[in-house]
Amino acid sequence: MLESIKEFLSTTGIAKFGSTELLIKTLVMYIIVGILAYLAIVKKFEPLLLLPIAFGMLLANLPGAELFHMDLFIHEDGSALVIQEVIERGGLLDFLYLGVKLGIYPSLIFLGVGAMTDFAPLISNPKTLFLGGAAQFGVFAAFLGALLLGFNEKIAAAIGIIAGADGPTAILITKTLAPAFLGAIAIAAYSYMALIPMIQPPLMKLMTTKKERAIKMETLRPVKKAELVIFPIIVTAVVCLIIPDAAPLIGFLMFGNLLSVSGVTERLSKTAQNEFMNIVTICLGVSVGATASAENFLDFSTLKIILLGLCGFAFSTFGGLLGGKIMCWITHGKVNPLIGSAGVSAVPMAARVAQKVGQDEVPDNFLLMHAMGPNVAGVIGSAIAAGVFLAMFR
Repeated sequence: MLESIKEFLSTTGIAKFGSTELLIKTLVMYIIVGILAYLAIVKKFEPLLLLPIAFGMLLANLPGAELFHMDLFIHEDGSALVIQEVIERGGLLDFLYLGVKLGIYPSLIFLGVGAMTDFAPLISNPKTLFLGGAAQFGVFAAFLGALLLGFNEKIAAAIGIIAGADGPTAILITKTLAPAFLGAIAIAAYSYMALIPMIQPPLMKLMTTKKERAIKMETLRPVKKAELVIFPIIVTAVVCLIIPDAAPLIGFLMFGNLLSVSGVTERLSKTAQNEFMNIVTICLGVSVGATASAENFLDFSTLKIILLGLCGFAFSTFGGLLGGKIMCWITHGKVNPLIGSAGVSAVPMAARVAQKVGQDEVPDNFLLMHAMGPNVAGVIGSAIAAGVFLAMFR
């Protein structure tokens, strides 16, 4: 009987901590899990993804559970993924992570995003595409900053995408170029997306004058259904012919949008926006969280990634605002520079922040629909930036 008890105790997770160092690191990870769960549940910061990511981190840091094995996906000799090895040795999270490793989840997320996105403001005022491009300045600034801090080109490219505030794109490029840093980069990307209402307003007020913030823009012209239907087809063809590596993201983004605007696939559109999107989000969040084990997350590189992401996001906001000020000057004051800050990919949060800051100056100033143009352009811009990085460094 005593031997049976000893044998049972030896199989517990507590007995498998092994060393004091591992115990301390694991406890630190539990604290980080608690912080992310607090931000998701209490503060409601991106709860649909931060909560699954936090729980995935918890599951991955349970000694003895053997739910996830990073060594199955990252081989020191650089050899390719062996599916048979995953089948033989893998735990539950290993199988879910295949959707990340094979690039399935991010593209399916973009399918749902496309179905929920209204490109009418961009079609009505195509000049705002420039603002979506200007806001990608931070992506390349963070890329250069990462190189200066000693990261190689692949890791620097993955870090750079954080500045676009586009979680699925960051995950897609990181799983390809820097899989060992997926947990840190994904958490940074989604955290800054959630913190946009706190980060952007001070920068917006710093970069613009009271007179500029008070500018009222003309009402957008109505968009015909034919334009809405043709737009996703043309964007897919043009972008993917120039940058084929952007096809998984741009293609599914535009396909989802076509389902929504065609008027004949309402059931598919609603499914993509709701049940399908929710299922993929759960799988994506838990899988990404599982990569953040104590061994590879608690590293000085993680701190550098978080700081670079913050600086890059600030530069993206500056780039968009600078583009807005240029358009304001060219149009002789017809464009409110605040809408440039919405050029990051966080839809529709960045547009709502532009609306709020504008109304702080003039309560009856309605910038939301004008800001949605650069906002959705930013989604396209970040996917194109990711395609460029993949083409250069894969």
